[in-house]
Amino acid sequence: MGYKVAVVGATGNVGREMLDILAERAFPADEVVALASRRSQGQEVSYGDKTLKVKTLDTYDFSDTDICLMSAGGEASKEWSPRIGQQGCVVIDNSSAFRYDADVPLIVPEVNADAVVGFTKRNIIANPNCSTAQLVVALKPLHEAATIKRVVVSTYQSVSGAGKEAMDELFNQTRAVFTAGEIKQGGKFTKRIAFNVIPHIDVFMEDGYTKEEWKMVAETKKMLDPKIKLTATAVRVPVFIGHAESVNIEFEQPLSAEKATEILRAAPGVLVIDKRENGGYMTPHEAAGEDATYISRIREDATVENGLNFWCVSDNLRKGAALNAVQIAEVLINRKLLNRAKHAA
Repeated sequence: MGYKVAVVGATGNVGREMLDILAERAFPADEVVALASRRSQGQEVSYGDKTLKVKTLDTYDFSDTDICLMSAGGEASKEWSPRIGQQGCVVIDNSSAFRYDADVPLIVPEVNADAVVGFTKRNIIANPNCSTAQLVVALKPLHEAATIKRVVVSTYQSVSGAGKEAMDELFNQTRAVFTAGEIKQGGKFTKRIAFNVIPHIDVFMEDGYTKEEWKMVAETKKMLDPKIKLTATAVRVPVFIGHAESVNIEFEQPLSAEKATEILRAAPGVLVIDKRENGGYMTPHEAAGEDATYISRIREDATVENGLNFWCVSDNLRKGAALNAVQIAEVLINRKLLNRAKHAA
C-alpha cells in the first residue's frame, strides 16, 4: 500500500522541486497533495505527468496523511509543524525553525540516518541549511578516516537560496545592466547582486558573524561531531542555482590528497570530478539539476599539519533542500518507522 504525502509551500522553488523529485524517484505515494497559503489556492503545479490543484494549508486535515514535506518558511513551520505532528503525520521541515531543538533530529541521510529514530518525540524531522547539507556529505567520510579538528569554509551561494524573488532580482538587474536601464536595489539583497558578490547572508549577530555562518557551525556540530571547530564566511554570488564552497580542513591524523580522493570517490552522495587541467572541475552551472555533491580541487595544505583543501559544489534546491527531504522520507519507509495503524481501519 502506498503512502499519502503532502507538500506544503508547493508553489515555491523548493516545493516545486520536491514534487519533481517525488515523481523522479518513483516515491511510493498513492496520493500527493499540494498545499500552500490561501493566496495560492487553485493554482496548478506539476507532479510527474500529472497536474495538481493547490489546496489551502489552514483547512487541510492531516490525520490520514503519512508524511508532510514542509517548505513554507520558518514562521509558518513554527505554527503548523507541531499541529501537523500531533495529528500523526511526520513533518520533514526545510526551515530553520526546529533544527536546533534537542527533540528534533537534524538529518542528512548519508551522514546520520540512524538519528532519524528520534522523530517520535515531536513527529518532526529537520532538514539542514543548504550550505551545510553539501558540506557534511563530504566531511563525514573524511572525519571517519582521519578525525577533523577544524574546518574553514567560504561559501559562494546562488540567489535561489533566497527564493524566487531573489532570482527575479538578479534577472532584472542583469537585464538593466545590458539595456542601460535603472538598476533597482533594496529588494531581497542589501546591495546590487548583478555582477557583484555580497558577503552577507541572513542577519548579523553580536559577534560579527551572520546567522547563515552560525547555522553551518551549529548544524555541523549537531550532525557530525560537537568537537569539530568550524568557521565560515557566507557569500551571495550572481548565480541562479548551485552553491559552491571552498573548504580547508585540519585533521588529527595525516591524510594525503590521494587517500582523500579515494575515500570521497567511495562515499555515498559524492562524485569526484578532479582533473588537474583546464575545465577538470565542477561549477554550479554543471551541478544544477543534479543530485550529487561534487568535489574538485583536492590538494594538501602545507601551511598546517595534516591540512587539506577542496572545492565542493551542489544544487542547493536539490541536495540542499528538496532531495534531502525526500531522502529522509525514504529512510522512514525503508526502515519501517512510520506508524501505519491509522490505515488499518
